[in-house]
Amino acid sequence: MPARHNAAPGDLFASLSAPARRALESKGIRTVQQLSRFSEAEVLALHGMGKSSMPKLQRALEEKGLSFKEGK
Repeated sequence: MPARHNAAPGDLFASLSAPARRALESKGIRTVQQLSRFSEAEVLALHGMGKSSMPKLQRALEEKGLSFKEGK
């Protein structure tokens, strides 16, 4: 049985699915500050990222007073 990638306790992206977390990690995105350097379109284009993850990411950004980068 393959090992599952579980979110660490307190992981900022713990509410995301494993494929979505791996998609972010593949681009080196581990914090909301790093996430804010990407547009919504760029994040959605990542393999494993689905539309259902976007509201969760938006909330995480808003909680820190951040937002997605404008544009594409």
